[in-house]
Amino acid sequence: MSKAMKWTLLGALVLVLLLAGLAAALWLRARDAPEGSIDTDLSGVTVTVAKKTHSKASTKPKMIGDRTCWLEFGGNPERTLARPDQLLGLPVRKPLWSRVLDDYAEFPPSYCDGMLYVNTLRGHTYAIVAATGKVRWKRRIPGSKPSTPAIDGPRLIVTSKDGTVTSLDRETGKLLWQLTTNSGVESSPVVVDGLVYFGAHDGRLFAVSSRSGRVRWAYDTGGRINASPSVFGRRVCVTTYAGGIFCLDRVNGRKLWSTYIKRDPFRYDSFYSSPSTDGQRLYTISRSGKIVAVNAHNGHVVWTHDVGGWGYATPAVTTRRVFIGGFDGSLRAFKPATGMQVWRTDVGGKILGSPVVVGNLVFVTTTSQRTYALRTEDGKIVWHLRLGKYTPVIATERTYYFSLFGRLIAVRGRHAH
Repeated sequence: MSKAMKWTLLGALVLVLLLAGLAAALWLRARDAPEGSIDTDLSGVTVTVAKKTHSKASTKPKMIGDRTCWLEFGGNPERTLARPDQLLGLPVRKPLWSRVLDDYAEFPPSYCDGMLYVNTLRGHTYAIVAATGKVRWKRRIPGSKPSTPAIDGPRLIVTSKDGTVTSLDRETGKLLWQLTTNSGVESSPVVVDGLVYFGAHDGRLFAVSSRSGRVRWAYDTGGRINASPSVFGRRVCVTTYAGGIFCLDRVNGRKLWSTYIKRDPFRYDSFYSSPSTDGQRLYTISRSGKIVAVNAHNGHVVWTHDVGGWGYATPAVTTRRVFIGGFDGSLRAFKPATGMQVWRTDVGGKILGSPVVVGNLVFVTTTSQRTYALRTEDGKIVWHLRLGKYTPVIATERTYYFSLFGRLIAVRGRHAH
């Protein structure tokens, strides 16, 4: 055999080995995608119910002030972060009131019946009178609370990084029940038809009774959950740190579908961002900065868009646009069906929090402690405030409530009646 032929055979052998190694790596990586399963063991999960004198919540508070409620993170179970029908106009200059909290509120408050409810990173939950900013009650539950409490009639559901999920009497702040999951919970809860949905760091998605705290079902996704689940129709959907997007039957926990998003040929991506939905598609952004839209009914990827940097914010969704902020300091607007970018505006600071749409304005905050309002139509900046850091605001019929770096501020809209 000639020397040239030996080198040719050796090169061919090396190429075959490289291709075999690549194929094996891809196969092993694909095989590693957790399928998920119903958790029937429920190890480490316990429920404590308060004494009988406190076990029944007060009657539902009377409707006071603005009729519009913001019951959970995102303003609805779909987590759209959008109220395009509320045309408050730009915030006026003079606030109604300002309330300093004991620490940062990473997520915005919930609101109903004239009351605001907000969590802080030090573990306190506040009930604040929306008209005056006066604290009605304040309760400390161990563990940091980077989440928005959920309102369910007379109950307030609070999650905590110490692994507890707690139901409080909304009028008094008294304990009704407390569930211990044995794993951290950052997920903002959502309540639909008497069931509380939330995810935990151990990868389980829970459905528990809002009245008793009893676990209806728990599903192990196989990947850490920091995101807040979204609910639409009979589906509850969530993203995971293992790169998975899961949709389950919200009544019985049966998996409807799951999709895994890859960062590159060798690794799956990772999600902190919660999925928002318009009922047709789910929208989220990976930690590597890839915006993903998937078919809400089968999980097929519809479109993606790479913005780079770190992706933590949940997209805001209307029928005409999807808005998402990036670590590159840009707020972008996309067409929901195609992913075509309509506009991009640089706001001069990294965006970690989720944008919020109110009327024809989209609000966003930056890590450089600035809050901006942009026109949804063209992305033009029309207002700014030198405060803020995370998800900035919720809005009722007449009032904006800004959550700005450890401070709640109430401001009327210029067009409010």
